[in-house]
Amino acid sequence: MRGTVVSGTVESEKTAIRGGAVWALLLTSAAGFMAALDNLVVTTALPSIREDLGGALDDLEWTVSAYTLTFAVLLMFGAALGDRFGRRRLFLTGLAVFTGASAAAAMAPGIDSLIAARAVQGVGAAIMMPLTLTLLTVAVPAAKRGMAFGIWGAVNGLAVASGPLIGGSLTEHVSWHWIFWLNVPVGLALLPLARLRLAESRGTGARLDPLGTVLASGGLFGIVYGLVRGPADGWTDQLVLTGLFAGTALLTGFVVHGSRAAHPMLPMRLFRSRAFAGINAASLLMFLGMFGSIFLLSQYMQGVLGYSPTEAGLRMLPWTGMPMLVAPVAGYLADRVGGRPVVAAGLFLQALGLGWLAAVVTADASYGTQLPGLIMSGIGMSLYFAPASHLVMSSVRVEEQGIASGANNALREVGGALGVAVMASIFSAQGGYETAATFVDGLRPALVVGAGAVALAGAAALVIPGRRRSGKSALVQEETVAREETAMPEGVPVATRV
Repeated sequence: MRGTVVSGTVESEKTAIRGGAVWALLLTSAAGFMAALDNLVVTTALPSIREDLGGALDDLEWTVSAYTLTFAVLLMFGAALGDRFGRRRLFLTGLAVFTGASAAAAMAPGIDSLIAARAVQGVGAAIMMPLTLTLLTVAVPAAKRGMAFGIWGAVNGLAVASGPLIGGSLTEHVSWHWIFWLNVPVGLALLPLARLRLAESRGTGARLDPLGTVLASGGLFGIVYGLVRGPADGWTDQLVLTGLFAGTALLTGFVVHGSRAAHPMLPMRLFRSRAFAGINAASLLMFLGMFGSIFLLSQYMQGVLGYSPTEAGLRMLPWTGMPMLVAPVAGYLADRVGGRPVVAAGLFLQALGLGWLAAVVTADASYGTQLPGLIMSGIGMSLYFAPASHLVMSSVRVEEQGIASGANNALREVGGALGVAVMASIFSAQGGYETAATFVDGLRPALVVGAGAVALAGAAALVIPGRRRSGKSALVQEETVAREETAMPEGVPVATRV
């Protein structure tokens, strides 16, 4: 009952039927939820962790950044391994590593062992997360992918945004250990089901790119490290500057390598496609504005307005819970009218919501004045997630979908780290934690920058070709042009038909 896909639309559709679309959607959504949740779930638990395990402030920060860094720098490598050795096989490997590391984090006897477990968690998530989309694409027929991506996007979007709520609730009412124990029974249940119900698939089977992997991983590590440590250590700190400059140099080398190598991990020719370039630019900018805003607004609700972690999370639900309601509808709309208008509308609506919040935040703002901004941001985020995933996967050929998924997820993670760093720096420059008034003085300009970043993301989405042009898919036309420019043989199938 399990098929193997190397390339070809027909074989992909046959495997989709054999593998089971519903099972694939359930399994990949659950795994993606765990990986996405652990981005922010630990933040509201840090005071309790420090009380139990000790450690300085820098140690506590690393319980967050150790996961983010390993997740970001190994995403593309994890996707490449899946394409080379089998996506289901590597998905199971990543899931097992993530589950085991979650148990180790829950049982950590000290802060150093907790940081180490968090780093290993990031390794497992980096292998597992990008393969969720490629496995889902193989299992679901092309005509139904928009709705499937809508549900997948709703689950993953909810996980990212609800991390502080879930972490705060478990810490407040049970124990901080349960933010990690939560992953263990889910992972143990998913492992045998994924082995039995997911179809195996592969990319081209091309050779791995160790030089590209080193350049990309080292470059992303340097930049993300600099962005994470910059606000705490100062932007002129020697290690921060070394990370930023060395990371930039390595990423420049990665771009040159991707343009010239015979089998690069990320072929730079993919960015000749306006669809691929536009959706990746939009993803980076959207996560920049979203992550930075959630990071500061959750603190605003607790530190200025006086809500507990659970109360603050509940009041964020009009934003964070909206994907469960809207993202499946967004997937349906994308099937009907194309992904570009839905993504662009969502990004502009989210920018409007952040702008609203920037205008109304005060030291004693009522929840009613904030609610319209939270609702607009939630609907806008929901409209983005599902069509964005569809646009990423449909902008490349079947055998390159693993590469595309890894690149897009890596850029999202980098965008999130950049958003927290940039907006925290603006907050520190314009205000601070001294009083409620100084907090608002710093929060307001930071939210304006976040709104501007998401608006730029909307502009980037408009660069993506429309669904139809003279009765043909614009993506099919771009594929034809790219094939001619790179002397690719005729007959190579397009990833998905929009």
